[in-house]
Amino acid sequence: MEKVRYFDRLKSGKMTRRELNRGLAAAGLGLVTIPGCTPPAPVSVGEVPLVYEWSTYDDPSFYVDYLTKYGDPPRYEIFIDEYGTMAKIRDGADGDIAHPCMEAMQAWVDTGIIAPIDTSRLSNWPDIFPALRTFEGVMLDGQVVMLPLDWGNASVIYRTDLAVEYVGDESWNILFDEKYKGKLAMYDASSAVVVAGLALGYTNIWNMTDEQLVEVRKLLEKQADLVHFYWVDQSQVVAAMASGELVAAYAWNDAVVKLRYEGVPVKYMKPKEGILTWLCGLSLLNTGDGDEQMMYDYLDAWAAPETGRYLISEYAYGHANRKAFDLVDPDELAIRGLDGDMAAMLAGAHIFSPIPDERYETYMRILQSVKRKFGV
Repeated sequence: MEKVRYFDRLKSGKMTRRELNRGLAAAGLGLVTIPGCTPPAPVSVGEVPLVYEWSTYDDPSFYVDYLTKYGDPPRYEIFIDEYGTMAKIRDGADGDIAHPCMEAMQAWVDTGIIAPIDTSRLSNWPDIFPALRTFEGVMLDGQVVMLPLDWGNASVIYRTDLAVEYVGDESWNILFDEKYKGKLAMYDASSAVVVAGLALGYTNIWNMTDEQLVEVRKLLEKQADLVHFYWVDQSQVVAAMASGELVAAYAWNDAVVKLRYEGVPVKYMKPKEGILTWLCGLSLLNTGDGDEQMMYDYLDAWAAPETGRYLISEYAYGHANRKAFDLVDPDELAIRGLDGDMAAMLAGAHIFSPIPDERYETYMRILQSVKRKFGV
């Protein structure tokens, strides 16, 4: 289901070092592999929190400060389906912390299982990018319901040697440029409809009107005649971009990292119409018996700039703490498409938000109809 499309980012192939860390932790060696960690002094605590977390995000490098204080990790339940986990908790499962993403945040709040976050108890809260602290979904009904943490972009990756005219004038319109017929690729998802809306200058991209969708369909039909393929596996984009088969494609941050390390002259766009950004974070649950201070310490550890450095370096994702970017080499940020004024970029980003069910179905009907018409 497209509402959980962000979860594909967990399949991007950067697993070796993280899996090693997890294995060491399981063997009781995790702390000694984390720079700066020393055996902690005993701390009197209550019930160890239960965290619902994405695969690989139980990596000890994400909560070093918590480990330094308490010595042992929290309890984890790894999940792959955000909505299924939400339903499980709603139906009575225990839990203290969860890691939802913005598209689902309103649904999590509506179930009544989310507790507000007292940001005065988070030492790193003042360093969270202002645009993320106040975003609707992070804050609902005047209360903070999510600590924003990990984010990433969906944009255009393009060959700077083959699309010179777009260097310095970056735009989503490259994906509809007749000059590059047969050398473009688009994600096979409702994002195709959203991108067409952006190229047309619409701002209500998550809930476009019927009249707007008529124009979107026309643009999608034009694109369908231009694309080399629609992709479901981003490795297709990486291979075709490296060979020169593609000039431009919709992609996520990690694709540009792989290509740049291979020496392919590519760049990740910050389109003038605004970049697309997914956002996830930690929320407190009211369904468990975890020690409250431990819960806040876990959140604060995740929000630390050093955690952000690890996330940026190892996952090629952005982090919500603005100070994290100062800890990463500028060249490494550039390779990941995370250079420049991140505060300004996030302020102007189109953060993925829920598409109403009926409208989502309309988006997908339009896309599939266009693909059938052009046999792609």
